[in-house]
Amino acid sequence: MISNRQQPLSPRLSVYRWHLTMVASLAHRASGLFLIVFMVFYFILLSLMTGAPEQFDLSLSLMHSLYGRVLLWLGFASFVYHFLNGIRFLLLDAGYGESRYAMRLSARMVLAVTLLMAAGAAVALL
Repeated sequence: MISNRQQPLSPRLSVYRWHLTMVASLAHRASGLFLIVFMVFYFILLSLMTGAPEQFDLSLSLMHSLYGRVLLWLGFASFVYHFLNGIRFLLLDAGYGESRYAMRLSARMVLAVTLLMAAGAAVALL
């Protein structure tokens, strides 16, 4: 039996320094998970719109409530980020922009475009 002190330590998140590229990768996964949950809300909203007039009014009231607008905005922002970062990852997989500088620059560009589009959507939605 090997005691706990003799076992090798596996890497933990607390061991690493946080970099923008690491955060971009984690945020890509988190936005993907959020989009899965958001799609359930979106499909329920769409099914309400195709029903009776009372259900259509309910869907409109859901979309125009503060919670509905915030949820739609979060869905839009996470979709834009996930889409742009997915293109970034596809380009990295194809061999483009593999240097540290290019990876940091592309992560910053994805974040900047996402923030600009999210700000524009916030003005329109909220």
